Amino acid sequence: MKKSILIISLFVSASGISQLTTPGTGENYNLSELSALDPTVLGFDGTKYILNADLIIAASDTLEVTSSDTLFVDPDKRITIEGSLITDAGENNIKFFISSSDTLNPAEGIRFEEHSFASIKNTEFTYIGGLKVMTEEFLIENCFLAHNVSGVSTGAVISLSRGAAVIRNNVFFQNDLPAVGSGANQKVAAQIIGNRIEKNGQTNVNRPQLNMGPTGEDTLRVIDNIIIGDRALSMVGGVGVSNFMGATAKINAIIENNTIQDNRYGVTIAGSNANALIKGNTIEDNDTQNDPALGGSGISVNSTDDSQSLILRENKIRRNLWGITVISKGSVDLGTIGDLGDNVFSENGNNGEFFALYNNTSLPINAMGNCWIETNETADSAAIEEVITHQVDDPLLGVVDFSLPSCGTLGIVSFDEADFTLYPNPAETSIQFENKMNFEKIEFFTLNGQLINTFRLDSGHNQINVELPQGLYMLHFTNANHQLTKKLMIK
Repeated sequence: MKKSILIISLFVSASGISQLTTPGTGENYNLSELSALDPTVLGFDGTKYILNADLIIAASDTLEVTSSDTLFVDPDKRITIEGSLITDAGENNIKFFISSSDTLNPAEGIRFEEHSFASIKNTEFTYIGGLKVMTEEFLIENCFLAHNVSGVSTGAVISLSRGAAVIRNNVFFQNDLPAVGSGANQKVAAQIIGNRIEKNGQTNVNRPQLNMGPTGEDTLRVIDNIIIGDRALSMVGGVGVSNFMGATAKINAIIENNTIQDNRYGVTIAGSNANALIKGNTIEDNDTQNDPALGGSGISVNSTDDSQSLILRENKIRRNLWGITVISKGSVDLGTIGDLGDNVFSENGNNGEFFALYNNTSLPINAMGNCWIETNETADSAAIEEVITHQVDDPLLGVVDFSLPSCGTLGIVSFDEADFTLYPNPAETSIQFENKMNFEKIEFFTLNGQLINTFRLDSGHNQINVELPQGLYMLHFTNANHQLTKKLMIK
């Protein structure tokens, strides 16, 4: 189809700068067709396109690139998407390349206006001023973003303003700014999944590589990413989610199955009205600043009130200056009788002391069923006390319930639980079971974790008389090497 006549808006200054704007008539353009509209603005030298003025893809128009083209943009020039940008040069490492014609004087970058649309795949962005995303309709996948600088985007390589952008399977490498960010006065619930995020924040300012603000009612998901710092940078953290302390904007987040290493700190959640699941992460060696007075936590939580609800499960937290720090009125759930924590701590410490968990609040913390000293599978309560700071150390602090500790084989049941039958269930006055695993004791807990009774067990058949109010209870069976939790209903 013959393309519509170009509309050119001309801004005249001492240097005679022009800009190229598409007509806004619902057309699709590739780079060749766009260049044909005005080759003096978007030229082609046989191998690459060069943009020497600002480019605007007008509302209802689309720039679609499905070939391995290269686009160089001159210093201080920007691309603005009011309509749509679609790129997909295919698979097998074939990419569309966007960069600056002069890497020492970068282009301004790309701005996506509100109500625009972006589906960006298999594209490489280098040495430009980032991507400023004002739209909710944004996908970037299988892309490479490296050596980008502050420009149209000043907060991150990809700066988000609203919606639930999908950022999946990309590589962010040695950019001046954080990889992805959103503002404290915005509501962004991005889906940041499967990316490699390495050595970003090269300007070495106090920002994490993922620097996220409030989410609103939707949920931020940071899942299956590798987030590696640069040990030469002393100020750059791993993942930060904050509503800037005291703000009422809600935070809902899932931070799961990430590897977070060699940053100033691992994960921080700061602010009230925050709900998060932090699960299955490996958080190691986050100590690049090496000043325990200023940071270095594997996980740090902080709130101005008691409205936080943060659940931490199955994380491996090793060799940070602090394991987990809970500050002001921050609140964490590290494990209950019905849902053990299964977090593993090892060698988190500073100045010759070890700190797996530091409860620097007056609130109690449930932290049942964790491995507090990975190198000491049979650590007793006295040894665990040495790596936990709480009410025992300072009467003004809240107490930590670190009961049911488990490391290594402890907590791994090496038999089919179906073979373990407890009956009757529901029960009235007694229960019976065959103690084939030679459990040594059974503990009865309420659902809120209160221990109400303990019985020693014999090998073989056991019958235990129970006199309990109606309700649901958790029964915890243990010996030196195994544990098992069962629910019991009393009718």
